[in-house]
Amino acid sequence: MTEVRSQPCSACPYRVGVPSGIWSYEEYEKLRGYDEPTGDQPLATFHCHATPEHLCHGWAVVHTSRGHEYDLLALRFWPVEGPIPEPGVPLFPSGNEAADHGQTEIETPSSEATETVERLVRKYPRLRTPD
Repeated sequence: MTEVRSQPCSACPYRVGVPSGIWSYEEYEKLRGYDEPTGDQPLATFHCHATPEHLCHGWAVVHTSRGHEYDLLALRFWPVEGPIPEPGVPLFPSGNEAADHGQTEIETPSSEATETVERLVRKYPRLRTPD
């Protein structure tokens, strides 16, 4: 079993206030599948970009919230250790909204987005793209 992060990381794609364009288009696109009806969702769990040994806090919270229409299929196959923690920061209410926000400025990221990416790459060398 895997644990869900206790809070979303500082660059979580579900976190409101994170600059647009931090992650690739494809990474944001993955979020949309978890908004589908339960049987149409991906079976794969969504791990934190910063700490991949944990499941993404935003993913787990947003897609298992009481107002969410469908169950998270991946958690039926891959149960988590303990309860899913409550978020301490605002999160987008769906994967589609998080993806829309994140993809908006991919082609022209803000200076804040560029600084965030640089910080992440310094802190997590595994995020560096091969030359």
